[in-house]
Amino acid sequence: MSKKINYVLFDGVYHQKLKPLTLTRPVADLRVGIFKIHEKWEYLLGEKVGIRTKDYLGKSYNSFNDNAGVGISGALIPNLELCDAINTLKEKTIMMKEGKVLAIKPLPVESSDVNNELEGYKIVQYTSEISMIEKPMDIFKLNGDQIEVDLKFYIKNKDLNSNPESGNLIIGDRVYIEHGAKVMGATLNSSDGPIFISKGAEVMEGSNLRGPLIVMENSVIKMGSKIYGATTIGPFCKIGGELSNVVFQGYSNKAHDGFMGNSVIGYWCNFGADTNTSNLKNNYGIVKSWSYETASYESTETQYCGLIAGDHSKSSINTMFNTGSVLGAFVNIFDGGFPPKFIPSFSWGNKEKMKIYKFEKAMEVAENVMSRRGVALDEESIKIYQTISKQSSN
Repeated sequence: MSKKINYVLFDGVYHQKLKPLTLTRPVADLRVGIFKIHEKWEYLLGEKVGIRTKDYLGKSYNSFNDNAGVGISGALIPNLELCDAINTLKEKTIMMKEGKVLAIKPLPVESSDVNNELEGYKIVQYTSEISMIEKPMDIFKLNGDQIEVDLKFYIKNKDLNSNPESGNLIIGDRVYIEHGAKVMGATLNSSDGPIFISKGAEVMEGSNLRGPLIVMENSVIKMGSKIYGATTIGPFCKIGGELSNVVFQGYSNKAHDGFMGNSVIGYWCNFGADTNTSNLKNNYGIVKSWSYETASYESTETQYCGLIAGDHSKSSINTMFNTGSVLGAFVNIFDGGFPPKFIPSFSWGNKEKMKIYKFEKAMEVAENVMSRRGVALDEESIKIYQTISKQSSN
């Protein structure tokens, strides 16, 4: 018998809406602020939650396809009021807001007839404010607020260093450096938001940091970096140059000079020296970006949008990304200049021509990259990448 689970976060329509970030993971596995979405729910609900995702991701992420007490949209950001409302839902109820499904009690077994299973459920409207990740750019737009919320949990039981190394200039009273972090000869300004440097992380000399900013475990901020909030550097990243409002999910590098702003970067990405992203159009207009949902360029509803990059994508030196650029998974760009604004997964080339990135070669590079961080490329991940490769070639 399957283990009983009270809460399950389901992908729903947001798996498609949030590609390329969700090509390789469930919606609830995305990081915004400090924590991944499922971790946020676990802190507020006080228990483990399940995840329901696409078949090809199911084994790697232990997709829970049986019935559960409550199903919650994986794109929904929790708060205490929302948790209370979900916990007081009556049986056979769907909670919605402005046409969006927020929660289903109970969540039926996953099947092709799930809509039939939901017949007879009563719809109730949630009237308070919500935050949802409906487009990839919502991650950087919500990042500052989510850093503030998450820090209340993240800072608990942390061993903070009240006497960091000499030579630092600390401005404001919301700079938190965990024991085991190395910070030397840097400027850290928390006037506009908190700064947290996690154990195992290193901030090299000459770096200028402004909050809200999180540098997670074992990441390195290289000499002379300039980082503006609201920025999250996920675990095991190497960062240099200039950043503004960027979310690195983890295990990715932008280690050299060059500007990146208003962007979301997946795992295992690498950007060559002097890679730059434009985040504002010359006419100051609203940026359009590629939507996997509509297979067309759609409004981002913001003036500021840089790059959205799926896992294992890379650029060579002097690459220039236009506003609202989107890279699928396993995109490899070489040569300087502006590549196309949208590049599908498993593409290899330059601004003149893109061709298919051979799967075997891509896996060889991925294995080399991951082994440098002591991470193995497992068989289940390879199967996920095979599925993406086949989808991209159709």
